Amino acid sequence: MTEGALDAAAATEVAPPETRRRSWRSYLLIPAVLLVLLVVWYLGGMIWYHRIGDDPEFGAVSSAPTGGSRAIAIMADLIEREIDTYEWLPNEPFFKPGYLLDNGPNFQIGMLTALSRIAVEFTDQLGRSRGSSQADPDLINAAGLLRYPPDKWIFDLSTSWAPTAPSEQQYRAAMRSLRQYNERLGTGKATFERRGDNLIAALDRIAADLGSVSAASYSKIESSRNTWLDFSADDLFYTNKGLLYGYYMVLRDLGEDFAEILAERQATRNWSLMLESLRHAALLQPLVVLNGALDSMVKPNHLANQAFLLLRARVQLREVGDILLK
Repeated sequence: MTEGALDAAAATEVAPPETRRRSWRSYLLIPAVLLVLLVVWYLGGMIWYHRIGDDPEFGAVSSAPTGGSRAIAIMADLIEREIDTYEWLPNEPFFKPGYLLDNGPNFQIGMLTALSRIAVEFTDQLGRSRGSSQADPDLINAAGLLRYPPDKWIFDLSTSWAPTAPSEQQYRAAMRSLRQYNERLGTGKATFERRGDNLIAALDRIAADLGSVSAASYSKIESSRNTWLDFSADDLFYTNKGLLYGYYMVLRDLGEDFAEILAERQATRNWSLMLESLRHAALLQPLVVLNGALDSMVKPNHLANQAFLLLRARVQLREVGDILLK
């Protein structure tokens, strides 16, 4: 056999078992590395994106222009913080780590609900002279945009294959409208009626909203009374927490806007007590949200604890309204 034939025969010999094992290992290594990277991407990203922005001192130094509304300023600042400083989580697509989170997104949804409610009050009551006067166009725009669904991404295949406006885009536009209104207010080109009757009307609607929230909490408690582990209780808890935080922050600064009226009617102390109840409720953050029986000695019920403080704040809102009527 010639030398060339020997080389050809050697090349066609079957690889030894050790070589075959190394070959299979190299094939398995690629998916294993990809799996590790995927786990790191999601777990690391979830840790990175998870935050509950319930800082009660946020915006303590107001960004409101001279002559503007502190309440409007904190609304705009909260939207900017959640959209641009943090990450808007309720509309995260499946390939981003925030998609797997639930507490943070529910907190943001609850907070946005409170801001949307206050925006309507400014449009209907606080930002116009009388009921027959024209509503402010910037407030109308902001109130409408804040009602946009919080979970819309750039594609919504349930309605169309075409791109759509994501939630962040709408809320940024609302933020700009709020700031435009405040700038115009500071130059005397917009209206903000700091009257007691306007404040009473706004407080009544907020109190009604809190009553609705307490009813939802009670319904959840009743529906899960025989369930040891309720994996959806934290969704409602953090939605309520976000709403309470949003109301606390805006009412904190709305109290500054109406400081003269509250002092004149001797309602300042009652306003402070109401804020303290809201603040306490907004800062509740148990390690694990439990939905136990109301008379349980072993398993607490965090929804009931939250609802108690919520209802206390609601009663105090009514008390402030009663004082302002006198």
